[in-house]
Amino acid sequence: MKLIGMLDSPFVRRVAISMRLLGLPFEHAAVSVFRGFDEFQRINPVVKAPTLVTNDGSVLMDSTLLLQYAEALAGRSLSPADPAALVRELRLIGLALAACEKTAQIVYERGLRPAEKQHAPWLERVSGQLQAAYRALDDELAAQPLDASEGGIRQSGITVAVAWRFTQFMLPELVPADGFPHLAAYTATVEQLPVFRAIPCDDSLQLN
Repeated sequence: MKLIGMLDSPFVRRVAISMRLLGLPFEHAAVSVFRGFDEFQRINPVVKAPTLVTNDGSVLMDSTLLLQYAEALAGRSLSPADPAALVRELRLIGLALAACEKTAQIVYERGLRPAEKQHAPWLERVSGQLQAAYRALDDELAAQPLDASEGGIRQSGITVAVAWRFTQFMLPELVPADGFPHLAAYTATVEQLPVFRAIPCDDSLQLN
């Protein structure tokens, strides 16, 4: 299998870390949807990261769907089966993915639209949504910490840590770490795990 996309995308990184934890071998191709648009388009005309090319040549996209396929291949899940536990798991994942999306929206608005055409009220609204997602996550972790061990981490822990690292990498001024101590501490611990260190939020640092 081949996973296409840059690791500075939290959606690509959560899939790469999860597949490694599930014991699924894959090749990673660090192709940018911006700088490598033509190359990416030859693989997937939609040019959506992450893209997974399966062993039979099928092309899949969307991180949540790729993880569903990966878990089917591995024969086990990174989420709990108990409905009550699953509700919290899905809530945490939903909040973290929302934070990723809002971070990306702000980055694209600032990076792709001329300053004089940026819509301040829209940026303010999205920034508020971003902060609300992380406030809810920090409160959740304060009430009930997540497992930070490589053997026990769930998909919620992976996605929460990857999301926080992404936002801190791209927009640290909008969600200062000292305002979200439980998220910051959890992510700092998780980022030291071998699987996270092997798949960093920077393709130039990726280990074999």
